[in-house]
Amino acid sequence: MPAKRCLLESIVKDLAPDVWLIMTATFLRNLGFGLISVTLGLTLVARGFSAAAIGGLFALALLSGGAQSALFGLGANRFGRRRLLLLQAVAIMVGGALLAWSLSPWVIGLAALLASFSPTGKDIGGMLPLEQAGLARVVPADRRTFIYANYNLIAAVGTALGALAAGVFAGHGAGGSFSPFAWRFALILYGLLGLALAVLYNRLTAAVEGGGKAAKAPPLGPSRTIVTRLTALFGVDALAGGLVVQGIVVVLLHNRFGVGLGVLGPLFFLSNLAAAGSYLAAAPLAKRFGLLPTMVFTHLPSNVLLLLVAFAPTFPVAAALWVARSLLSQLDVPTRQAYTMAMVQPDEQAAAAGLTASVRGVSSAVSPSLSGLAMAQGLFGLPFIAAGTLKALYDLALYAIFRGVPLPSERAQASSRVT
Repeated sequence: MPAKRCLLESIVKDLAPDVWLIMTATFLRNLGFGLISVTLGLTLVARGFSAAAIGGLFALALLSGGAQSALFGLGANRFGRRRLLLLQAVAIMVGGALLAWSLSPWVIGLAALLASFSPTGKDIGGMLPLEQAGLARVVPADRRTFIYANYNLIAAVGTALGALAAGVFAGHGAGGSFSPFAWRFALILYGLLGLALAVLYNRLTAAVEGGGKAAKAPPLGPSRTIVTRLTALFGVDALAGGLVVQGIVVVLLHNRFGVGLGVLGPLFFLSNLAAAGSYLAAAPLAKRFGLLPTMVFTHLPSNVLLLLVAFAPTFPVAAALWVARSLLSQLDVPTRQAYTMAMVQPDEQAAAAGLTASVRGVSSAVSPSLSGLAMAQGLFGLPFIAAGTLKALYDLALYAIFRGVPLPSERAQASSRVT
């Protein structure tokens, strides 16, 4: 026990203050995303929005998040990571206020462009690549997978609590609708989280920024080919994932099985907790088997479970498959982030994180509309079948292309053995 306590104390003491600030900001941001992802879809249904319209609004939010990821990642070295993080925090404040003020499609669309509220329940927008690159600056390379695992764990816990909080705001109307007061209170809370983010980001130190020469250097140089291949593959994965974003799955399960928010809120609380638990296994698995094998061979079984949701005969079976899939589906996330940071030069990390996140956002932006059209035709299982199949193909292609490409650390070790 003393040895474990000393190890825990050393881990805590070794973390830079910037790590704690970023972790706290990540938790609060995803708390808001979890709340929005569950409440917004059913509220729009209750207000008479069609499935196609809901899919279109979700697609706009994802598209905006992807654009912001690219712009902020490419401009991080020139304009400063802290400054851009503060700008995005203010945008969340404004977006929350707009959503609370009106449920007009035009106002919701403007809020989606500004604040990139997440219908997926997962992090989108310009903050994600800036935080990832900032962490890479203040955390040693051999501890990045551990830090990214905890970074994603904290985000998942925030999302889970946000989904659970959605049940608190649920009214007692048909289909789990909301009272106007409860809905506005939830959106005001979302905007206030943006204020808290601004306070946290304002306290970040200069250590999270790029080096002095980074501002004048091109965003991508020697790593351009690697980043291009990764972004193309990640785009396929995100295209598939966009078919079953959390906000869409809420509507799919509601329409197919007739369950309301009182049941769906706890379900997504459990599924997000299951995903959070998977992050804990990412670092030891990656240390034992390597980043790439962990990314691929933990992701494939989750895709089979996702596909099987389409054939679930009852809601309990569908819910069990969804939670089981969540136990495996996120093991690739911290390993993917650590793998991307390890494959590129330090001054290119923000741009690489921004572009890979951007392509994921843009690709997933197309998918909710397709799921909306499938729902309109009564094809509630089709999004799960298509998503599971495409994701499996992505895993196989990723392993085939990169299994022979060593990480820079591996190349350095090989070079030292030769000399």
